[in-house]
This record gives sequence, structure tokens and C-alpha cells, in this order.
Amino acid sequence: MPYPNFITAFPSIDVPFPKDVVQTAVVRSDAGLVAFFTFLKDMELPAHSHGAQWGTVIEGEIEFTIGGETRIYGVGDSYTIPSGVEHGARIKAGTRVIDVFEEADRYAVID
Repeated sequence: MPYPNFITAFPSIDVPFPKDVVQTAVVRSDAGLVAFFTFLKDMELPAHSHGAQWGTVIEGEIEFTIGGETRIYGVGDSYTIPSGVEHGARIKAGTRVIDVFEEADRYAVID
């Protein structure tokens, strides 16, 4: 199920992936950033690290490697990535996730 129009109308963020691969909508505060991601094509997210992150899969599937441990996350599954822990993923087309970042400036807000 797509996100409702009021969510897709939120500003987007500047991510290092083409818009035909991933779409974003965000809510930002001084305390953090909440991002609604829609993956339009299969995608490989290279290993990286940053501040703490929590997320949940709304639709689709992600094969996440967090701190060297690989697990498949499906609809309703949540994940926590502690600050500084390396992680990467293989994300299937059609996947939707909500991610919450402790860093309010993790990504630049655009639009």
C-alpha cells in the first residue's frame, strides 16, 4: 500500500541514489529525522555507519547486515542500528520502510 498523499507531500531528502530507484519523504525536528522510503528498484546499500537508526519494514523485504550479522527483515519487522555500527543492505523493489535517525541533519532536506 502506498503512503498516503499527506506523507508523500512532505519534503524529500538528498540521498545519493537516483529518484527512479528510491523516493523519500521526511519529517525533521531538532531531535531527529523520520524518513519514509519507497524503493522502486532492487538496490544495494553499501556498508556505512552514522548515528543511531531505528526502522521498520512496511512492505517488501530487506536483507540487512548490521555489525557483521545478516538477517532478512519483512513486513512488520523492526531493526535497531547503534551509533557507529557498520551496516549495509540489499533491498527489493517495492519495499517501503520508515527509518528514524538520531541525527537531525543526517540528510539535507530538499523541496
